[in-house]
Amino acid sequence: MSSAGAPEGEGFTSVVAGRVMAAACRSAGLVSDGAELIRLGENALYRLAAHPVIVRVARSADYLASVRTEVGVSRWLAREDFPAARVVEDLEQPLVVEGRPVTFWHLIREADRKATYGELGGVVRELHALTVPERLRLSPYPAFGRTDLRIERVNGISDDDREFLRKRGRELRDRLAELRFESAKGPVHGDAHVQNLMVDRSGQVILIDFESFAFDHPEWDLMVTATEHHSLGWQSPEQYGAFVGAYGRDLRDWEGFPTLRAIQEFRMTTWLMQNVGESPAVAEEYARRMSSLRDDDAPRDWHPS
Repeated sequence: MSSAGAPEGEGFTSVVAGRVMAAACRSAGLVSDGAELIRLGENALYRLAAHPVIVRVARSADYLASVRTEVGVSRWLAREDFPAARVVEDLEQPLVVEGRPVTFWHLIREADRKATYGELGGVVRELHALTVPERLRLSPYPAFGRTDLRIERVNGISDDDREFLRKRGRELRDRLAELRFESAKGPVHGDAHVQNLMVDRSGQVILIDFESFAFDHPEWDLMVTATEHHSLGWQSPEQYGAFVGAYGRDLRDWEGFPTLRAIQEFRMTTWLMQNVGESPAVAEEYARRMSSLRDDDAPRDWHPS
């Protein structure tokens, strides 16, 4: 199902996302009254009040291919009985409303605790051990994701910042082209951090968010937590040690880690940049990240967002 594209020049705001969500729910026969916006980032996520369903609204039609991949991955992992988020099976997936892909997911009722880094290492290890079926055609890991699109389209940043990010992207692509990976390719989550794990009320640890899922080298999944610990200090030595112990490898021991770390920092900055106009706090954090990116030796005193 599709509908007309979004009004020209209209940005991805909570107002726009809410309108798209409500229209998609009407089309799917769901009630959107009282829906709660729980996140506005790469997607807008809404929790419906009338149904145990999460509605995800993507930013634009540029995201349609990755949204279709998410749906396919969810259905594959369900067949594997792998603990992962499930799409609502009896609804058409995805819908396209005002040019924005929309998907519907079963609500995961969370326990009182969050997933641990040891659990993250174990889930990622188990994921990497799966064999991807031929019918699930996964692309290589999008190392730079939508960074180019963000850099060119985002409003609220200076011309100097934009040009710096363009140059940094070119430099990192050159470095990546020279890199030699150590591991065989397989299923890669693409954004493997603890925020993409949920613990349900039965104690099951569940993997979520498949928009960057790919068939590539497993190092891409290890770079996220390794960067957060090495550069940003977001985990204690004990937490990072639990992750490494559960997975069985410390990516920092590999000579290619500095390149993957730099790519991850670049991605994290351009991701945040999309919402630079949402609040002074986001604008301040964006400025902090840009300042440190301009000096490779500067400490990364970044705040989670």
